[in-house]
Formats: sequence, C-alpha cells, structure tokens
Amino acid sequence: MKKKTRKLSVIALLLSTAVFTACSVPVSNNATSSKGSFNGKEIEAFVDPIFAQKMKEYNVNGSNFVVVKDGKVLVNKGYGYADKEKKTLVDKNTVFQIASVSKTFTALAALQLVEQGKMDLDHDINAYLGGMKVPNETETPLTLRSMLSYTTGFDYPDKANFVAPEYVDQDIPMKKFMTEHMPTVVRTPGEAYTYDNFAFLLAGYAIENVSGTPFYKYMENHVFKPLGMNSTSARFTPELLNRMATHYGPDGKPHPTYGHAPTDGPQGSILSTGEDMAKYLTLFQQQGSVNGKQIISKETTKMMQTYSVFANELLPMTTIGGFEGYRNDLMNGYHVVLKGGNMPGHQSLIVLLPEENTAFYMSYNNDTMMSLDIYEALMDHYFPEKKAPETPTYLPLDASDAAKYTGTYLNTRFYFLKSNFTYADGNLIMETGTSGTHTLRMINPLLFEDELGNKLAFKKDHKDQIEYFYYTNPNSPDFVSDARKVHTKPAFADVSEDNAYKSYIYNLYSLDVISAKSGNHFEPQGTMTQGEFMDALILAHGWYGFPHLIEGNKELTKKGIPSIDRNAVITRQEAAVMIQNLKQAKQASEITLKGDTDSWATDSIKALVSQGIVDPDTKVNDDGSVDFRSKKPLLRQEASALLDLAFGYYTLPIKH
Repeated sequence: MKKKTRKLSVIALLLSTAVFTACSVPVSNNATSSKGSFNGKEIEAFVDPIFAQKMKEYNVNGSNFVVVKDGKVLVNKGYGYADKEKKTLVDKNTVFQIASVSKTFTALAALQLVEQGKMDLDHDINAYLGGMKVPNETETPLTLRSMLSYTTGFDYPDKANFVAPEYVDQDIPMKKFMTEHMPTVVRTPGEAYTYDNFAFLLAGYAIENVSGTPFYKYMENHVFKPLGMNSTSARFTPELLNRMATHYGPDGKPHPTYGHAPTDGPQGSILSTGEDMAKYLTLFQQQGSVNGKQIISKETTKMMQTYSVFANELLPMTTIGGFEGYRNDLMNGYHVVLKGGNMPGHQSLIVLLPEENTAFYMSYNNDTMMSLDIYEALMDHYFPEKKAPETPTYLPLDASDAAKYTGTYLNTRFYFLKSNFTYADGNLIMETGTSGTHTLRMINPLLFEDELGNKLAFKKDHKDQIEYFYYTNPNSPDFVSDARKVHTKPAFADVSEDNAYKSYIYNLYSLDVISAKSGNHFEPQGTMTQGEFMDALILAHGWYGFPHLIEGNKELTKKGIPSIDRNAVITRQEAAVMIQNLKQAKQASEITLKGDTDSWATDSIKALVSQGIVDPDTKVNDDGSVDFRSKKPLLRQEASALLDLAFGYYTLPIKH
C-alpha cells in the first residue's frame, strides 16, 4: 500500500524555523492513472476546488499559489482573505513570511561567494568568521558544505530560534547574538543529518563578514534586486508590513506578527510575495539566469537541486542548497526537492521537479500543514506513480547480528525523541514514545522496513560502526533528523548501589542532561543553582533552541517567581514551577500539601505530585497529603529524579 490516512501532530518540526503549534495532517489521496494536462486554465480548474476544500478543512483564511513551468508562470493567484476582518483578499502581491524557505536563499548567496573564490565549500568555516570561533570537539573541521546540507554535528542546532512579537521592532546584531548562543560541534561534520537552524544563521554571518556588507543588504543587492524581487526582504519594512497577510492560529483567531532575534535571520526571516517567488522559481528553470542576468552559474543551480546526503540510496535527504527530501512516499518516483517554512501564523512550501522543469509554491496565513495535502494532490494528478513499488525480499536476522543495532537512540535535534531497539523472533522491535511499537524486517544490512512499509535506514559513523538511524514514518517525528546511539558511561564513585536515585542519575548522565560535578563524582547531595537547573531542564525537555521558554519567561513571573538569578541556589518549589511551566502538567488527583509552601508554587507542586513526578524521599500518604519540603534547596539527585520522571527517559545500563 503506497499511502494511508495519517494523522500527524509534529510534522511541522521538520519544516519550521520555530516550533509553536501542533498540526493535524490527513494524507489520503490515491494516485491517478494518467497525467493531467499542464496549462494554466487546467491547473486552476484542478486546484481551485482543492484549495477551497483544504482551506476549510484546515481553517486557513488566505493562501497564494504559484506554478512555473519551463521558465513561464502558469498560475500566480490568491485564495481567500489576507485579513478576514477587513475583507482584504490575497493576491500575488500579498506579503507572507516564508520562514525556513529563507534557507535556500542563504545557500544561494553563500554559493555566489564560493563561485567568486571568496569562500570554499570545504574550508574550515572559522576562516570566514572574522575571529569568531565555533567550538569543535571532533577532529574534522566544520565546513560550509556541511552547513548548507544540514550535517554540521552541532549539539543544539536550534540555538538560533528566538522568535517573538517584541523582536519585530528591535535591531539585534548577529555577532552579539551568536557569541552568546554558540553551539558546539560534537559529531563529525558531514556524518549525520540534523535539521539545523544555527547552520544557516552561521552561514549568513559568514556572508556578512566575507562580503563586508550587512546580511540584509547583501541579499537586497546581490539576490533580490538582480532577480527583480522588489517586494522581498530579509527584514521588516513599513511598506511590506502594510501588505503582510494577518497571522492566524489554527483556531482562526488572529495574533501578532513574530520577529527574529537576531534581526537578520538567514535561517528564516525573509518576507516575500507570490509575484516575487515566481521569479525565484524561474531562476532554477533557467539555469541560474533571470532576465538575462546570471545570478548563479549553471553548475551551482544544478548542485542546489541535486541530493548530496542520503539515509540510503533509496532515501534522499538534503542538497547543498538548503533543499530537502522528506516525505519520499509522496514523490511518486520523481526527482523532487522541497523546502517548507513555518512561523507562528504563516506557512510556506516550495516544490521543485528539476527533470520536469516544473515548480510549485504556496504560502498561507496559519501554521497548519495544509501544504502537504495540496502537494500530494498535485503530484498524484500531474506526476502519478511511474510504476508500482516492488515488494521487498526480507533477509534473516539472528540475535548476534542484531546486537549492532539494538540499544537506545536519541534524536539529534529534539532530545525528547527517544527510541529503543530490541530483538525478537528474527526482527528488530522498535519502541518509541510517539508512534508506538514497530516490527522491523531487514531488507539489507542497513535498511529495514516496518509493518506499514515505512523504511528505516541505519547509518555508520567515521569508525564504520552503526551509530545513527533515519526513519521515514510520518507518524513519528523521528524523521526530522537522524537519531544517534546512546552509549553507556562509567559509574560514579559516589553513587552507591543502594542509592534510591541511582537509575535516575545514570539515565540523565547517559543522555548528557546532567553530568559529573568533578572527575567521576556526581555529588548527589550537592545543591544546584537556578542556572544549572534551567540548563538541565531545557536539555531534559529536549528543546534547547528555546531557552526563552524559561529564562525571562513572563509566565514564571506570573506564577510567583519574582526574577531569575542564575547564581542563586534553587529551591524545590522553584524547580517544580519551572518543570510544570514547561511540561504543562495538570493536577490529576486530590493533593494536600503539608509544611511551608508559597502560594505561587502550590498548583505546580500539586500537579507534579498527582502525576507521580516526585523523588523517592517524598512520600505521598494514602489520603493524598504530602510534605514536598518546598523551601528546601533542591539536591542534584532530587533534580535527576524529577527531570527523569517528568520527561520519560529509558533506563540505560552503566559500566561498573
């Protein structure tokens, strides 16, 4: 079976510059038996009812849509309202935030400088940063090639993700921001795919430094103006804001425009229109030339659309150009590269079929995943399945061979996504916290298939060892990046075998959430500062790219914590409020607090206790009463238990 009806609440993670919404994505069209004729009138006749249906289904108020074929614009129109309240219609000049589609523009600009000999794809990126250094724990330099193909090896690739309404009117320089939020290269560059916002922010800063021109000005002078994209900018302008489509949530309610920190967001700050994006699509169909101007070379244009990173020879992943190959099941056997973008209230998608010299583009004003439904309908109508997929032949797998695959793996972008592999009856058994349990049969020693036909590819590291996997199941957010194997670590000298906190400590230690205090000593009875706990909490939750969810978060102030002092010793009640604020835990049973607790922490503590998020030394009586010791300092072993229980880690072995 090629396609199934699928409900997906986290697919936007892959496409997004920022992650703020949960989206529902039904995919349920069957491929047609023959191609639809390809002309403007026929395309409009086909897509008009689809947009009407899908916009209603996804509660989208307004959308634009562009089709370009052989360098000619066949369709460029709007649907619905840019502003429903004012009855302003969407047209080809309506401005949308294209979000992560910006990455492809940043790649193009960087490759211009490569063509000019001012940068090299394979040279250490530090040479282009004007003295700024990227920490690197590997023996392999970080290069532009790895950055533009999402294979940097950064530990926290979303450290570039600061988006909020207050940033619209601020001017925050890239250099200052990056100095304060620089991630570290912890995996060999080029080895593993991780959707990576910081890579493109760093590429944008290299463009700025090497060219001697602010990023937004470079884009204006060397990309947008030469392309004739006069309504496109990497920054907000009064004129573009005036034409921007209102932002709506999936509930149909309008909300403010979100800006970026830093202000120039090479990873996602570009604004554009259907009229301008049609010119951008034309660039790829005219071998890098628009209106007689060669923006990039023919060779670079081809490279941007050619896959260079694969999970498996059957599973293309990324190009050196910011484009990707997710949802391989929707490509119908064609060479397709695409890029999506998500900001709160706006969504965009580019689809390029280089061998067919055809491209689609759409933006709309909410952040659901309507775009994938429309993409599937377009592919099935105009580019139906070339041939029925072959039924694979499965190879036997014995327990000894399975040992190299089994273990726990952690997603390299979102640390809250964990998968555990075991062996049973000739198959691998995969357990996830998101899509459940799957039985995997081996097609070849690096490629497996689950019970639904989704492929899972294992990948080797530079030591020729199985270290990563990539899973194509769209019901599982694991497909947003490779997942890496979690390796055991030596035991702590000061954590005894009978310590009730042992499993929690080692669990978080194995996942690098909480590390040794000094040498091989954990200091389980030691205290933590607010800063130390916040860092561990963000890692435990898995969204390191969004520290502003905690630090400076107005919700914490509302809940009673007057201010955040990173150097102050954290109390148990402060830790409980922070966990509950990020987890959004709800009280599940009647709880009575004994002892001294500040009123602002009461609800958070009751919520955690009622859900069993309590350390071993906190006893809940049969009548629901408990002394949480709220104003006592939080001990390191207690922090391990609370974080482990709150965010659900697998128990991992430790070498003794």
